[in-house]
Amino acid sequence: MAIYRFKVSFEDYDDVVREIDIKSNQTFQDLHHAIHASTKYNPETSSSFYVSNDQWIKSEEIAYLPNERKVKNGVATMENSKLSSFIDDPHQKFYYTYNFDRPLDFHVELIKILLNDEAGKTYPYVFRSAGEAPRLAGTGLMPPTAPAVSEEFDFLNEMDFNPEDHEELEKMNDMGITSDNETEEEDSDEEMDEFSDNESFDPDDLEKEDY
Repeated sequence: MAIYRFKVSFEDYDDVVREIDIKSNQTFQDLHHAIHASTKYNPETSSSFYVSNDQWIKSEEIAYLPNERKVKNGVATMENSKLSSFIDDPHQKFYYTYNFDRPLDFHVELIKILLNDEAGKTYPYVFRSAGEAPRLAGTGLMPPTAPAVSEEFDFLNEMDFNPEDHEELEKMNDMGITSDNETEEEDSDEEMDEFSDNESFDPDDLEKEDY
């Protein structure tokens, strides 16, 4: 029995990937349930696979829990559709939409065909799993988020601020000790005060002496 290996990836989350091995005579419903056994999403919701070309343009639909309109139009159903009946290319692609009430889209691509199944292995089988599937809540998709960082904290880091330096400066001020910069400023102010006390001091005289 031939085994298909499908790569399943979220359209909006490229780093979340599943590779699923499944028998060629199994159905799209089997693949649908295998995908959500790995994502932990509820599979019992209206969803569809679409036969696609290399640009992921959708054509024939294969539906799960189709609505009345689709049933009247004779849509193919997942439980009655074997995978092998829709494989025309060794790299066949399917566009997959999960949950039409809150749609979430996937790319499903055939990446390998194994000639024989492995003895003792139950199919479908998740061959590889990478990345954590985004969480779903009642309000929709909730992608994993990093903890918020305070803008003030970022600003202080950019300025190479060290809280210990600030505490040390406060202790120095309490003891009457000033930093070199403060001392230079005070010396400059005292020098200007000496000149200002001299009633005959003219700032222009300094400029003349320089020349």
